[in-house]
Amino acid sequence: MAAIDYDMLANELRRAEQEKRELVRLTAQYPEMTVEDAYAIQERLVDMKRKDGYRIIGPKMGLTSAAKMAQMGVNEPIYGYVFDYMVVPNGGAVAMSELIHPKVEAEIAFILKQDVKGPGITGAHILAATEYIVPALEIIDSRYANFHFTLPDVIADNASSSRVVFGSRLTPPRSLELDVLGASLSINGEAKAFGAGAAVLGHPANAIAMLANMLARKGGSLKAGDVILAGAMTEAIRFASGDVVFALFDQLGTVSFRATE
Repeated sequence: MAAIDYDMLANELRRAEQEKRELVRLTAQYPEMTVEDAYAIQERLVDMKRKDGYRIIGPKMGLTSAAKMAQMGVNEPIYGYVFDYMVVPNGGAVAMSELIHPKVEAEIAFILKQDVKGPGITGAHILAATEYIVPALEIIDSRYANFHFTLPDVIADNASSSRVVFGSRLTPPRSLELDVLGASLSINGEAKAFGAGAAVLGHPANAIAMLANMLARKGGSLKAGDVILAGAMTEAIRFASGDVVFALFDQLGTVSFRATE
């Protein structure tokens, strides 16, 4: 059984993103890789990006629907990190030449006004600590061939983080019912997907609470100023160069981008 070299694998994932090329999933070579191994690789990948001069915008949640968790055989979501170089202005361009095989999801983001440290955090705690809710489009882009991976693979790959577009409207959470808040995702004016906040662990604040509790296991916490993606409200949709991607969120406004070469 080959020993798992966390630094080497993190560097492979970093180079795959930089060079826009696919990798065979890590677990094909290391079938014994655990979730703990995968987060150790992710931590090294995140540290490499920070040493490259990139700044973390905030963490993000993945696998936040009951169906996705059942499909992957897990009882809790996963997390990764969004960096400053991943942020695209609302209405801006996403360059396909910088990506491999991207897909887009409609999500909402929480902007925190105070630190949150688990364990024992609930959705109510998160809402009390949140200054604003913002609509978002997350572009995920697995570094693995054909988007084929196991749970440890996607965790190691920083939860497929790639690009994110945040909406321009900041809305205080007290005015919202996030579980029934709906979103529609369209491409070139054609509706492609619909979803509601309840698709994210029953209420998006529950996902952020779970994140705080997961981070607490390693002594981590959520920080004031973090912009945190709660998880997908819709399915992930492929798009191509020339497409205009647009999402409309109840009470939150719109967010969009255009895909270029």
